This record gives sequence, structure tokens and C-alpha cells, in this order.
Amino acid sequence: MSEFLSDLYPWTKSLHIVSVIAWMAGLFYLPRLFVYHVEVAQRGDVRDEIFQVMERRLLRAIMNPAMIATWVFGLALVLTPGIVDWSSVWPWSKAGGVLAMTVFHQWLAVRRKDLAAGTCVVSGRTFRMMNEVPTVLLIVIVFSVVLKF
Repeated sequence: MSEFLSDLYPWTKSLHIVSVIAWMAGLFYLPRLFVYHVEVAQRGDVRDEIFQVMERRLLRAIMNPAMIATWVFGLALVLTPGIVDWSSVWPWSKAGGVLAMTVFHQWLAVRRKDLAAGTCVVSGRTFRMMNEVPTVLLIVIVFSVVLKF
């Protein structure tokens, strides 16, 4: 199995990067949609319906598959011999960042359901602030992997 993973390493790494980019795009865009949704749409009006469709499709068709692919290819990289030095700090800080990003993804999924049900109490200002979370996590993850501290 380890030889198989080693042979596939360039492909696995490439697919991991593509998956991360797709996931990050959604993590940046969905909170922005939420800002506009809570600030301009009224429950049941045409804008509310349009935002609900956009948010649902973004989450289900792009973000969820991209998150799953990121995890699958990331775990394949972890299992590839010689890639991760577990005595270093960087794999642990990266793992913490990825776990936090997954929790944030789930938080967004719950807020989408709240918006669809008309029960969301989160303000546009809060969504704007939460829109910075993936940026901070991205910085932690990229610096961990590139600098390998």
C-alpha cells in the first residue's frame, strides 16, 4: 500500500490542492452571501428564494464535495511514507487549522438552514466578521506546511 501511495504522490498532492482551492472559495463566498441575504432579503420574497437557492447549491454542490475530497486526499498524503514528520509542530498546527475549518464549515451549514427556516438571528455585521475566519485559518495552514516549523 505504501508503494502505491508513493507512486501516486504527485497526483494526490495535486488533487488535494485543487480540492482545497474549491473548498476555500466556498468558505469565502458563503458568508458573503449570508451578509447580503440578511441585509436585503425579507422572508418569502423573491430575493430570499434566490439567496436560498444560491446558498444551498454552493454548500451542497461545491463546498461539501470539496471538503470531503480535501480530507480524503489529505489523509492519503498523511499515509504516504516520508511526507509527514510527526515529531515536528507543523503537522499538528495544520491538523488543528483543518479541524477548525471543518467546524466553521459546519457552522455555516447550520446558519444556511436557519436562513432557510427564517430563524437566523445572526446579523450581517457578524457574518462579515465571520468571513475573516477562513483567512486566518488559511494563513495558519499555509505557513505550517510551507515553513514546516
